[in-house]
Amino acid sequence: MKFPQKHTLQQIATIISSEFVGEPNFPVLGMNEIHVVSPGDIVFVDHPKYYDKALQSAATVILINKNVECPKGKALLISDDPFRDFNKLTKYFKPFEKASSLISETATIGQNTIIQPGSSIGNNVSIGDNCLIHCNVSIYDNTVIGNNVTIHAGTVVGSDAFYYKKRTEGFDKLISGGRVVIKDNVDLGASCTIDKGVTGDTIIHEGTKIDNQVHIGHDTVIGKKCLIASQVGIAGCVVIEDEVTIWGQVGITSAITIGTKAIISAQSGVSKSLEANKSYFGTPADDFRKKYKEIASIRQIPDLIDKLNKNE
Repeated sequence: MKFPQKHTLQQIATIISSEFVGEPNFPVLGMNEIHVVSPGDIVFVDHPKYYDKALQSAATVILINKNVECPKGKALLISDDPFRDFNKLTKYFKPFEKASSLISETATIGQNTIIQPGSSIGNNVSIGDNCLIHCNVSIYDNTVIGNNVTIHAGTVVGSDAFYYKKRTEGFDKLISGGRVVIKDNVDLGASCTIDKGVTGDTIIHEGTKIDNQVHIGHDTVIGKKCLIASQVGIAGCVVIEDEVTIWGQVGITSAITIGTKAIISAQSGVSKSLEANKSYFGTPADDFRKKYKEIASIRQIPDLIDKLNKNE
């Protein structure tokens, strides 16, 4: 998430009431999670296990809970609770805007686009030409939708990320300040849910077709011309490359990559990255032929046990 204008390190420190290490006028351009940071961004870290990763990332401002040695060319924001203060910054730069009508006056809607009754179009939403938004679709603030997109009834685009920190008093939510971006010629089925990015974008690229009741987690990027069947659940920060086919009830864990033209059979559980141009099945998902050979071998176990018992 980039800020509307450049800020200084001292200005950011004032917003969250923190100490800082670095020049007061050190430029701060935005804030992001570690997997999408770029120079000028703030990244937060609150566990020693991840200090080095954050300090050596592309981010140039590290919001951290210990005064450590600052890498050259970077700056630190010292906080007793970086998670809390990252949320403060999200609220400051992306405050919640209450809706005043079903279709916001700040929404931009293209030519020949049809929005059926009962749909909610949030603040600063952009929808392209020749789209069809069916009844009771909810499109949250700042969503970007391209041309020739169809979204069926009951789908929610831009809900918050499922991202919590466990504390002694309960779970503390990381506030979502990102967006959903849907490119041209995408179809979304009924009752799908697509979470916005925490600070970046959840993206569905051109020509992808998604069936009913599919969930897509925060910051996930889905490539061009993918097919995703009903009841698939995709966690956050997943990269699905172009022309991937995912059949019904597949579950995909977070922060992995599915290679180009991979095919994942129904009811598979994907717990690690999968190579391109292969077919997969099972839990954990593995090469289709290998998995079926394993199943065939398992089916032989009762006969093997019977033979052993007869030989005793």
